[in-house]
Order: sequence, then C-alpha cells, then structure tokens
Amino acid sequence: MGSTMRRIRWGILGTAAIAREAVIPAMLKAPYQQHAELLAIASRDPSKAQAVAQQFRLARSYGSYEELLADPEIDAVYIPLPNHLHVPCSIQTLEAGKHVLCEKPIALSVAEAETLVDAGRRHPRLKLMEAFMYRHHPQWLWARGVVDTGRLGELRTIQTFFSFYDDNPESILHHPEWGGGALMDIGCYPISLSRFLFRDEPQRVAGRLEYDPRFGVDRLTSGLLEFATGTSTFTCATRLAPYQRVNIFGTRGRAEIEIPFNAPADRPCRAWLEIDDHVEEICFDTCDQYGIQADLFSRAILDNTAVPTPIDDAVANMRVIEAVVRSGREQSWQGL
Repeated sequence: MGSTMRRIRWGILGTAAIAREAVIPAMLKAPYQQHAELLAIASRDPSKAQAVAQQFRLARSYGSYEELLADPEIDAVYIPLPNHLHVPCSIQTLEAGKHVLCEKPIALSVAEAETLVDAGRRHPRLKLMEAFMYRHHPQWLWARGVVDTGRLGELRTIQTFFSFYDDNPESILHHPEWGGGALMDIGCYPISLSRFLFRDEPQRVAGRLEYDPRFGVDRLTSGLLEFATGTSTFTCATRLAPYQRVNIFGTRGRAEIEIPFNAPADRPCRAWLEIDDHVEEICFDTCDQYGIQADLFSRAILDNTAVPTPIDDAVANMRVIEAVVRSGREQSWQGL
C-alpha cells in the first residue's frame, strides 16, 4: 500500500520523561503527522496516563500496558521504558501484533537482544527498530555523506565527548539492575556513531570505567575502539558538567558537530567542515529528530520497506558495549 493512503496509529507504553518532553511533542507537530497519528498512551498508574493524555489531547489513555496492546486500532507502539523492560515489552508488543519502536539501548545484554531478534523473526510482517533518533537528523546524514564521498580524505579517527550531571538517587540511571550507568545511557551513542561512520564493526576495544560506590553503576567511562582502518575514542559521564561534541578526522579534513545528540528542535544546528585550512560553517534547518524518526518508521510500515536501522544493528552495538565493560573489568583489550 502507498504511504499516502492512511496514517499509522501509534500508542506509547509508559509516561517516561523522554516521551513527555521529546517524542510526544515531536509527533504532534504538523510536519510529522502526514504518516503518523498519536492515538493513545498507557501507564501502570491510570492517573499518570490520563494526565499525559489530557496534557497533549490524546484520544485514549490506558491504566495498563496490556489494555493498550489489546486495542485493535493501534498499529505501532513506541517503548520509552527503563532499559530492563525493553526486550520483554517489545516481545509482548510483537506478540500483540503491533510494530515496535523501542528506546536505546535495546537490551541489557547481547543474549537478551538476540531473544528480541528471534521474536522479530517469528513476526516477519512486523517492523522492529531501536530508537537511535540522532541517526535521522540531517546533520548526521551530512556527516556520513562527507565521509563516504571522501571529502575528508580517508576516515582515520573519531573523538566524542558526552556528559551531564545527575546525582539523584531515585533516577533510573543509578539502578544497575535496570541497566543504569553512563555507558548504557549515553556511551551507546559514540559507539553507534563510530560504527555508523566507519560502516564496520571494531576489531577490538579497550575500556576504563569508574564506578559510583553508592550506586554500583559507572559514572565516568572512556573507550577506545579499533577498526580496520582507524580508531574511535570517547568519554561519557553522568557526573560532569554537561557537554557534547563530535570531531571526525580524515587525512585531508575535519568535521565537527556542535550538538550531536540532543539536537534542539527549536533552532538550527551547526557543524563545521575544515579542509586545507578553510573552515566552512554548515547550518541545518530547524527540525525535530524524534518527529523524523516516527515519520520514517511509519512510512516503512505503510510502504512495507526496510526500517532505517535494522534490528541487527542494535545487537551489534550491544556487543561492543559488553566488550567495553569486559575490558574495564579485565583491564585488557577485548575482541568482539
């Protein structure tokens, strides 16, 4: 069926901040409603679901995830729940006959991620994708194009920094059993973008993790990924001054992305391209990467085409995350 015939009707499992502050507002913007209609939200606390539904004028709210999944008019479900619920709730959604867009990181382990891939294979008609929203932003499509066309020469190394400060003991971030910690929350981004730009998997990795003695989660993690043709280094932290930046270095030039991950939806984004001592500033039109993501996923359903990021990519990213943790524990290089 063509993507102009109807809109995909969406439901959301949970009232997480990422849903309330980013995804719902994005999906309700006019440019992203051509193929997607946000219909319902569910929470295990009915009053929370009702409050969010009222706030955003959603047609339906449900007091349990099961009720939303049983709604025959819901086509696709976005899952913004804590990390330990990603796989079980994604499988539950697939089994209810709904398409799944699930937040990153996809799972707590490679083994758990592979159970989700298996579930996806049992439902070949349904689309399944990890919600790495940054990949759909024009600045990242530009960055990949700059690398792929050889404007930087040969890609040799990538340097990424991503940090913020959160000392709240109640935060999901500080519960290891829920998949908390800096690496799982934000370190997954530099790993993902490195694989995205090199179009390859690292051959081996090294990691250094500093753990919070109170919570048992990593709060300052650095990694080194060694690819066949270059390297990528990153530091991520949940107890440092907020900052994010990516630098991409080739044999001829350098690209820098100012706000690589939390790209603002209310103003243009900037990047810089430096080749042979000439610096060019690139300005990207204001857009919402969460809205673009929902639109692309909806179009893939309507047109029955591949989703932008295959689910196998999520498993591969998890494999690198596991290797970084293993390296930190064993204090040695780790292969995948």
